[in-house]
Amino acid sequence: MSMSDPIADMLTRIRNAGSTGHKRVDVPASKLKLEIARILQDEKFIANYKFVDDGGPQGVIRVYLKYTPDEEPVITGLQRVSKPGLRRYCGAQGVPRVFGGMGVSILSTSRGIMTGRQAQKMGVGGEVLCSVW
Repeated sequence: MSMSDPIADMLTRIRNAGSTGHKRVDVPASKLKLEIARILQDEKFIANYKFVDDGGPQGVIRVYLKYTPDEEPVITGLQRVSKPGLRRYCGAQGVPRVFGGMGVSILSTSRGIMTGRQAQKMGVGGEVLCSVW
């Protein structure tokens, strides 16, 4: 996994941790990834997250995963939509619906990182970073 796409790396780490039943996973920190973690928490996909200064150059984001009462991961899918080699943008009207509205798309807009729902409400489009369901 090359670090040319740190967001794909973050999603993969969360996906792998969930599929192996880990309670938490550490991801190299960045402002963008903190925003993604904030949305995952706001949307109840993860239990919590915190920034941990591990003495390294950028610190890590410790993501606390969430499971159903049957010990199934709450996150069943994470998909990187826009990639460094192929950016994917949408207008306010063209925000992709994820799993019939059960999932959420995360967009990078001129007004910051937000869910597709929020972007539609505010009438802004942007780069579709990923989908979570």
